[in-house]
Amino acid sequence: MRREFPEQPLVGIGAVIIESSRVVLVKRAHPPIQGQWSIPGGALEVGELVREAAVREAREETGLIVEACELLGVFDRVLRDAASRVQYHYVLIDFLCRPVGGRLLAASDASEVRWFTREQLPALGLAEDTLEVIHKGFEKATEG
Repeated sequence: MRREFPEQPLVGIGAVIIESSRVVLVKRAHPPIQGQWSIPGGALEVGELVREAAVREAREETGLIVEACELLGVFDRVLRDAASRVQYHYVLIDFLCRPVGGRLLAASDASEVRWFTREQLPALGLAEDTLEVIHKGFEKATEG
C-alpha cells in the first residue's frame, strides 16, 4: 500500500513512552515529517493487534522493550501538497507505554532518539495533537 498519495487512510500506531516524568521522542529519518521530533510509531501490519504494533514500533525505533498500557486517543493526520491533494492520510492510535527493558538507541525510521521533560517540549515544534497526547500520557502515568 502506498503511503504517499494513498487510495485509503493508513492506520498508524504510536507509543507514548513515559518514565520518571520524561517522554521518549524520535527524530524522523524519512518523510512525511523528516527531521522532526515525534512519538515513536508506524503503520499497523496485517494480522497485527494494535497493542502488539505499539510494542513492535517502540522496539524498532527506540531499542526499548515496552508494555502497551492505556489507549490515549485516536487522531486524524491529513497532510496535503501544494495543490491541496491528500499526500498523506493516517488514522493514529496512541498508547501510553512504559519501558520494561532494552536500551535507548535510534533505529529503523529514527535518526535520533532522546528522553525529554515536559519543559523541553514547547521548543520542539511538535504538532498540536502530538503535544496533547503526550500531556495526556503524563497525566495518566502520574495516576497509575
